Amino acid sequence: MPGRLGMAIASLAAVLLLAGCGRSEDATAVPASSAGTSSGPLVLTALVWAPDWSEEMHRVADAFMHDHPDVRIDLQFMIGNSVEENLKPRAATDSLPDIISVNASPYTAELADQGMLADLGQTRAWNQLLDILQREWTAPGGRRYGIPSGVATTLIYYNRDMFERAGITAPPADFDAFLAAGAALRRAGFTPLALSGAFPNMLGNGPFSYGFANGIAAHVPDWRARITNGSLQLDNPQGIAIFSRLRALVEQKMVQADCLRAGYDATLNQFAEGRAAMTFQGTWAAGVLMHGRGMRVGVFVPPWNDRGQPIRPVLGSETGFAVAQRSSERHRAVAAQFLDFLYGPGMPLWQGKRQNIPPFRTIAADVKGDRALFALVEDMKRDAARDNAPGLYYSLLPVNTIEVLHTQLQAVLAGSTTPARAARTLQDSIAEQASLAGK
Repeated sequence: MPGRLGMAIASLAAVLLLAGCGRSEDATAVPASSAGTSSGPLVLTALVWAPDWSEEMHRVADAFMHDHPDVRIDLQFMIGNSVEENLKPRAATDSLPDIISVNASPYTAELADQGMLADLGQTRAWNQLLDILQREWTAPGGRRYGIPSGVATTLIYYNRDMFERAGITAPPADFDAFLAAGAALRRAGFTPLALSGAFPNMLGNGPFSYGFANGIAAHVPDWRARITNGSLQLDNPQGIAIFSRLRALVEQKMVQADCLRAGYDATLNQFAEGRAAMTFQGTWAAGVLMHGRGMRVGVFVPPWNDRGQPIRPVLGSETGFAVAQRSSERHRAVAAQFLDFLYGPGMPLWQGKRQNIPPFRTIAADVKGDRALFALVEDMKRDAARDNAPGLYYSLLPVNTIEVLHTQLQAVLAGSTTPARAARTLQDSIAEQASLAGK
């Protein structure tokens, strides 16, 4: 076929593809022969947050390229403590890769409204999402900018045998009872809790998110508006308690001796190898944690509530994927096709290891995972809908405040700052970001 005619047909195929995505089972398919050109394959760049499933992501990309030999995926992985710190320099220079990991956050929604992210509303994956997740991943301007990897929360995973040997007959129901359970575990010779002190992302996802939900969101109905306008007060007993409870984990000897040096993988291994009775981790890590060395493992909602008060849930969505609008129309079409592959034929390749909770309305019977954990999160969904519960910390804080929070969480854990000072620093950052946004 002559070169110009072939390119014209390829472009037309891509346009028709984009217009018809989601209309049938094969709606997002781009014929392999139309993906590349006579000068070489179509290359998609991808920058992915997958701290514990990079190998599986490689397998998905390889499987997609096997089915589409005229497509190449240049796969790279994010480093550091957050998705946002990887995105900010690229967004600032309008150089986002074709496929990028993103969070459902005010920052990412703003990128979508600025026209930097493509609308994914016509993909099969988007149309299978839970309604609550579709709302969370729709920018104020209406652009459907991303697809989450799963429903997300953080839980306390615990070793049932260790609890029984320590005389603990039921999971603790409030924070004081949680500390008491830790004391009982210590007396029985166990390290109570494995915590990722060297990875502030998990300090934010865990102790901070539940501290905020129970101490702030439960008592300030308009907390979202107050973050937006900068008026949220945290230099009060409720705000300070978020940080003092984190510090209490050290002072009460709840955490492992190397907590301040423990990264993400190290903490997973400490629990899975039976070297700690509990860990504060996400549902995305269930595949590693629920089957550690044949242990009997249970989960419970982190009891960061006061005695006599209900436990407030934290529920949102995992980090997901978006497509850059700056890419050519053909690149966007094939990138969207890759996402449908990732959440379709490619899903068993990564979900089988992670055993996280799929983000879809209907969960297939062969999806891997612990059904008791799935049921617990179903209960949390009902509670979250009733209580207007917040999601994980990155979904509610301004992007620059996230970095401030990371340093404060680690400083409190190390004892180099006080909970009161950390609460005030966080409050000031929220106010400053609101002021800058208003200019």
